[in-house]
Amino acid sequence: MSRPRVVVVGTGFAGYQAARTLSRLCRDTAEIVIINPRDYFLYMSLLPEVMAGVLEPRRITVSLPDTLPGTRLILGEVDGLDLQQRQVTWRDPDDRPGEITYHQLVLALGSVNRLLPIPGVAEQAHGFRGIAEALYLRDHMTRQIELADASDDPAERAARSTFVVVGAGYTGTEVAAQGVLYTDALHKRHPRIPERPRWLLLDLGKRVLPGLDYRLAGTAERVLRQRGVELRMGVSVAEATTDGVKLTDGSFVPTRSLIWCVGVRPDPVVNELGLEMAEGRLLVDRYLTVPGRPEVYAVGDAAAVSDLTRPGQLTPMTAQHAVRQGKRAAYNIAASYGKGRRRPYEHHDLGFVVDLGGLQAAANPLHVPLSGFPAKVVTRGYHLLALPGNRARTAADWLLGAVMSRQTVQLGLVSPAAVPLETASPEPPARLSTAG
Repeated sequence: MSRPRVVVVGTGFAGYQAARTLSRLCRDTAEIVIINPRDYFLYMSLLPEVMAGVLEPRRITVSLPDTLPGTRLILGEVDGLDLQQRQVTWRDPDDRPGEITYHQLVLALGSVNRLLPIPGVAEQAHGFRGIAEALYLRDHMTRQIELADASDDPAERAARSTFVVVGAGYTGTEVAAQGVLYTDALHKRHPRIPERPRWLLLDLGKRVLPGLDYRLAGTAERVLRQRGVELRMGVSVAEATTDGVKLTDGSFVPTRSLIWCVGVRPDPVVNELGLEMAEGRLLVDRYLTVPGRPEVYAVGDAAAVSDLTRPGQLTPMTAQHAVRQGKRAAYNIAASYGKGRRRPYEHHDLGFVVDLGGLQAAANPLHVPLSGFPAKVVTRGYHLLALPGNRARTAADWLLGAVMSRQTVQLGLVSPAAVPLETASPEPPARLSTAG
């Protein structure tokens, strides 16, 4: 290499911010290379709005070539890592192999759906991790209501108009809150269906949004109940079939729609690295480097980062931490090239925002609890600031959505086979091998 090369694997929240900061600080000092299967960063926090027809999908996809000047993008899935030779191998979209060496490496592999070993879930449930899943669910909800309208069988109508969301964390709560508004809009256009579509939100925990301030969770619960969402706390799915789901309380819910938002776990590829792990994640030191490998950084959902503000605990797998870890890793890499100084990762939570659709949200900026329209303003303001591109287009979609009815048509772009839910013990398409 004529000059040092920094390779970033993955461009989720952590990887994108690492690459963006390196592009700003080091592109004249080092070659910055990104390896990712897609040419965009996905702002996942607004994915429920894509599912509900509020935003167009391109609004939350940010072009990597456009926003990361001075970086090189390699489209591919990493399938090998040789720590001794400092080499990464990959396969591109045409299944051609490639390899590249590095001086420093940032592993930002992200996470995948967490699936419990429940009969039928892998075959019947729909996940919610990307654009394809959001577009598929939007089509699926539209299709179910249209098929319910076309049926003369009351039982079939009821089943097709019932939607079950499993997991009452951030994603599940927002999916249920946004989804019920979308199906209500559909219902108004199909008067042959006598009753409103039914939504259920299940979780084995005691309340929605576990781990958040009780006031935020209370706001979300109140909004969901006002919209008619049935909250079944302490209950989950025991078995899923083509006709519906059997719940752990013994009841059976006829449905064609099981939406899986139970949570995430680190990308299983990290298990193939042969490195020290903690709670299923790659163990790193306070500077975000892998012990014994100071040239290898791990950030985001795949990294076990000690929370210096809460001794003895790891930082949670949230976008807020991923963004800041990516930046800190980049600053520490820049310091190794004489720009700034190396510092440990330490971050105090600044609060959370939960968009509940319509004019409703829950937020606690700087730990000041807000609900209703003030929280909505804060929530959308936060997303516009955090979104690294497409801000004007996103704001325009929100403005149009406030004064016009949402579009409810099937696009037919994504088939069920294109959005499989990962199994409990997935085998990645290409297994990551480690040498050294």
